[in-house]
Amino acid sequence: MAEVSTRTTAQVSGQKAANTIRWIALITAVAGVVLIVAGITTWGVVQNQLGDEKITVSDDAARFAGEPVDGPLTAYQQAEVIEKHAREAAEGKTYAQLEREDPRRETVMTGSFLRASLFVSVVSFGVSAMAIGLGVVLVLVGVALRRVTALLPVVAGAPAVESTNT
Repeated sequence: MAEVSTRTTAQVSGQKAANTIRWIALITAVAGVVLIVAGITTWGVVQNQLGDEKITVSDDAARFAGEPVDGPLTAYQQAEVIEKHAREAAEGKTYAQLEREDPRRETVMTGSFLRASLFVSVVSFGVSAMAIGLGVVLVLVGVALRRVTALLPVVAGAPAVESTNT
């Protein structure tokens, strides 16, 4: 005798929805892992490149004096010291305020370039940290969605199916 299917349309729809959400959960979690790996890799590359420059925070810095510039805080602090030194050399004037023939203009311009380079590294560290944080959030959302799929058949009226996810 043939078995008669007792599954309702709601149960079939619930199972399809659960399968769709499982795929979305997987894609979300994988995207999160990719962001975490990219963020950690970028942080490491920027830190290594900055460290390879062998820059040391100036002795007259408010913080981190004498420490190697290899992270966002030391890079920011050294940029602040460079600005202070350039302003002192130019008696408080900016590059644009100095006369065209003023020999201090080159010093101030070099200081501006150095500061800009250090600020690029600070921003890179920030973007890396943001990527890592967003990656963690996406992994958590993916895990949460996966766990929600275990409840969908119950909501649709089908018997509960235990999740294989721990």
